[in-house]
Amino acid sequence: MVCGEYLVSSYQLSLGDARCGECSREDPLFERAMAYGAYHSGLRELVHLLKYARIRPAAKVMGRMLADAITDLAPEFDKVPPLVVPVPLHRGRLRERGFNQAESIAREAAKLRPAGLKLDVSAMAMMRKRQTETQTGLTREERRRNLRGAFSVLREDEIKGRDVLLVDDVMTSGATAAECARVLRAAGARYVWVATVARTLKETSTFVAPQLELQQTFGATAGAS
Repeated sequence: MVCGEYLVSSYQLSLGDARCGECSREDPLFERAMAYGAYHSGLRELVHLLKYARIRPAAKVMGRMLADAITDLAPEFDKVPPLVVPVPLHRGRLRERGFNQAESIAREAAKLRPAGLKLDVSAMAMMRKRQTETQTGLTREERRRNLRGAFSVLREDEIKGRDVLLVDDVMTSGATAAECARVLRAAGARYVWVATVARTLKETSTFVAPQLELQQTFGATAGAS
């Protein structure tokens, strides 16, 4: 279970280290991603309240959700808590919005000390060097090209040798997380983990095992990859 995509067949889940089709074809650059829930309905509305309507108290609610996702990841961390790095906004978008929603959520989650962890949030460890085109409608490869070279590490001394927990509000294709993880690992990060409030999920699995009935995305045997 790696990228957070839901697996919908009992056969996949019986494999132990079960992976979705994309993770099977290519290992992600992060160790594992965890999200509180699926990006739809009320959770989607909550994300929009903070991100677009700028209703800042929504960050506190989402921080509690993120803390739950971090708690689920905690058993895989080393003894030293990871450095928390919010996915950065470009300075133009930051001026327009007035805040980085990923940073706001991360700070609220850190206050709760999920799983008893004292988390250090570093909003200045990374920067977004250029504004990218919207990812909507792009293929996986187009998303990668769009993000290539968009991020850089500002404080290598904070990153080198550390485990890093990358935080964002929503994970869609995983392209942003993968590019950030690539840059962080190039700067010396030991491991990179990803925690988000929401995850955009595919409606059906890309794998169908013979003679096995597929479950619904949130069925009793479904699990996260």
